[in-house]
Amino acid sequence: MIQRKQSLFLFIAALLNACLLVVPLYRWYEVVVNVDVMHELRVNDHYPSLIIAMVIILLPLVALFMFRNRKRQLALSAVSIVSTIGFITLMLSRVTQLSNMTPTPVRGTYWIGAILPIISILLLILAIMGIRKDDKLVKSMDRLR
Repeated sequence: MIQRKQSLFLFIAALLNACLLVVPLYRWYEVVVNVDVMHELRVNDHYPSLIIAMVIILLPLVALFMFRNRKRQLALSAVSIVSTIGFITLMLSRVTQLSNMTPTPVRGTYWIGAILPIISILLLILAIMGIRKDDKLVKSMDRLR
């Protein structure tokens, strides 16, 4: 199960997505009575983001245990990529809403949590390539029989 490269890629992608629950996505500073106050945008603060984060954590883990059914593993990995792209879109829309809501200009930076889904997508793409390679190998072995 964990002996194959794509299984490692799926597991690491799930771990990176789980880190989203701990690491902030965006940090900004707001001036309140001439004092800079730091705020953080986290996944746990927004219910739809939390649901999508749970989905993008669970999908690679479920795909990891579907090693006997490569077509389903491939489909779950593709759905995981799509849901991760949806999470990134939701995160970017939250940041733009944040900058539009505050009356004073906001100085903010994306934090490490904004990079983790992108790395996860790359790992899922590598996993899909490995799954396809395994599928080709099994089909070529079936032809030899």
